[in-house]
Amino acid sequence: MKNQEAVKMTEAQANTEKPFGFADKLGYMFGDFGNDFTFILSSMMLMKFYSDVMGVSVGLIGVLMMAARFVDAFTDVTMGQIVDRSRPTAKGKFAPWIRRMCGPVALASFLMYASWFKNMPMGFKIFWLFFTYLLWGSIFYTSINIPYGSMASAVSADPKDRAQLSNWRTIGATLASTVIGVVLPVLVFYTDQAGNQVLSGSRMSIAALVCSIGAVICYLLCIHMTTERVKVEQKTEKFDLGELITGLLKNRALVGIVAASICLLLAQLTLQSMTTFVFPNYFKNTAAQSATGLVGMVITFICAAFTVKLSQKFGRRELAIFGSLWGAAVLIIAFFLHVTNAWVFVGIYALSYVGLAIFGLICWAMITDVIDDTEVLTGERSDGTIYAVYSFARKLGQAASSGLSGLLLSLVGYSQATAYNRDVVNGIYNITCLAPALGFLLLAVILKFLYPLTKGRVENNTAVLTRNRAGQ
Repeated sequence: MKNQEAVKMTEAQANTEKPFGFADKLGYMFGDFGNDFTFILSSMMLMKFYSDVMGVSVGLIGVLMMAARFVDAFTDVTMGQIVDRSRPTAKGKFAPWIRRMCGPVALASFLMYASWFKNMPMGFKIFWLFFTYLLWGSIFYTSINIPYGSMASAVSADPKDRAQLSNWRTIGATLASTVIGVVLPVLVFYTDQAGNQVLSGSRMSIAALVCSIGAVICYLLCIHMTTERVKVEQKTEKFDLGELITGLLKNRALVGIVAASICLLLAQLTLQSMTTFVFPNYFKNTAAQSATGLVGMVITFICAAFTVKLSQKFGRRELAIFGSLWGAAVLIIAFFLHVTNAWVFVGIYALSYVGLAIFGLICWAMITDVIDDTEVLTGERSDGTIYAVYSFARKLGQAASSGLSGLLLSLVGYSQATAYNRDVVNGIYNITCLAPALGFLLLAVILKFLYPLTKGRVENNTAVLTRNRAGQ
């Protein structure tokens, strides 16, 4: 269909291009490894850095991070349109964007942790936080993450292959989380004369530089190892913002996955970011904090061994609902137990992480299900635009996590002066349990009552698209 987004692979291309294989999965894994070198670093450490090192109020930090994410309503959709309207190259349609933007996103991430400005006036430090956070998240991260996410549908048209890419993408994110979660607490905290675990600004800046270099290396490996086999045509229709918004709002599957992603990120990032407060301040044990990073990797690898098979048997939506309810139940029990042993809490963290791992391993395949469902309903394929909306939803989840964490920490009285007071640290423990549990519960409700892509509907969409493409 001329001038319409469609997926085409000629017989000659099928004969000359290497088949989908391990190199694609490993390469795609490196893409999210690179993404999360900066994303997880920001989610886990930025609020802690600006509150403890730069002296900025946690409430203000949360508000600024939330405000920055609303800018993404424009930059994400704009980048999605740019990607959809890009002309395919010999390397593909999406990989060239990763190559162009890997350097800028890494540099912007490093600049966010400018400990050399800690003695500057407060107004300047607040400006620097907001400016660099916008530069990193709203511009450069957007310009690399949207083409990277859209690439999955071009690497293979087979739903099983896409499920494997989703699995490997989550493994890449988990490896980055492990490096940051295990190594950083050991390197960037030091013990002061009172026995408190304190964040070092200069060490944090060095760690941010190392993470930025690692991100660039991972992005280049992604470009080199993956192959875009499904040829996605350039979209040339005139852009109509009103029509786009109307179409998106009528897309129940997209609305459902957007709402689910916000809740997922609320649960995941709040749980991860609060480890940088609950372990140093409540438990006074950063070694246990490091262990949570390792635990997350182990749980993800264990779940990865059976998630694809279970999702094929029961359906991705159905499996995600189970994982969400499991995670919520574990954290609610932890709240009532109010444990005082750091290593017992590591075990609780591990059990709750099963819920995150299950949904995290299949969520990227779920967005390709939404893209397919949209094509079946409308006859048009808009990988970049739909993924841009999904990316924006994840950033809203990040903003909700940052804003909620900052607000709740402010309500319990957290500041540089009160960081180790008994009432404050007990409040930190309660936030760590209840805020992620709320996110899990909302996620289960949305998937059950709003998100429509059951196992049967996904299978039917695949059959319809296979017949349509065979007839082209």
